[in-house]
Amino acid sequence: MALIKVLLELIRIVFLFVFLGGILSAFIKSVYSKLGTNIDNYGWMGLIAVLILLFVLYRNKYQFSGWYMGKGREKLSVKGSKVLISISIIFLLFPPILSFLFN
Repeated sequence: MALIKVLLELIRIVFLFVFLGGILSAFIKSVYSKLGTNIDNYGWMGLIAVLILLFVLYRNKYQFSGWYMGKGREKLSVKGSKVLISISIIFLLFPPILSFLFN
């Protein structure tokens, strides 16, 4: 039974990252294109930012509402969460700035 719960949680994680990540990435790419950002060169930074944000969201909220109830379910530290969110914000802001400076 524990193996089934672990597999269900893994499927849930993949679904969250693929579905929410895809929606957020598409939104960010549309914002970048409206700003005139070169998506081909700098779009990967937005994707990394989305993945970091989803990781923080999963570790601090979603992991406690899933099927898996085993050990290792801890929130990220406040400092760790702030650092990762700050890195994500920097990655979101860099593409338009870099595209403006180098084009």
